[in-house]
Amino acid sequence: MTDYTFPQSSSRPALPAELESIFETHQTPDAVFTNLMPTLGQVLNCDRCFLYLRNPRTQVGKVVYCWRRKADYRDVTDPEWKPEPEHLSQDDPLFAAALRAEPSVYVNDIETASPEVVNVEFEKKYLHHRALVHAHICQDNLLWGILQPCMMEQPREWDETDRAIIFNVVQKMTPLAIAYIKSAGI
Repeated sequence: MTDYTFPQSSSRPALPAELESIFETHQTPDAVFTNLMPTLGQVLNCDRCFLYLRNPRTQVGKVVYCWRRKADYRDVTDPEWKPEPEHLSQDDPLFAAALRAEPSVYVNDIETASPEVVNVEFEKKYLHHRALVHAHICQDNLLWGILQPCMMEQPREWDETDRAIIFNVVQKMTPLAIAYIKSAGI
């Protein structure tokens, strides 16, 4: 459940070939993200993987891509860009941490996580998952998005391989997320 940031190092593991291929093959943010969510979900063996993007200046955002292992897992994709709720950072400590551009947060089990890290009732009401990664897409201390792989029904220990994959994916997708937001004109 603790934060973890991988140091810059040439010894950091590379992305699995199927993920690396997405970044090498696809040219637009839309194409990358469309292919990335299901592939990342399968590589991490998680139940759902979604991408929330936002303009840090206007505080308008939406979940733009959502992959689900099963159709009965909630699709959290938003149909339209919308202003973030006024009290979101007070209701959701994970979002507050993201706004502060803190390191990504790995939650093994929302049921046992510290209330300073997770608002269990908020997570159950809106997201319906049990374990998650709240991966912060930041540049220059501004939050541009959140990548969220999760498990719906059981806890999950996010191991070093999971953390390395997520760290590397976030590094590669950050400029694409910013380009996507800027092209949306929100």
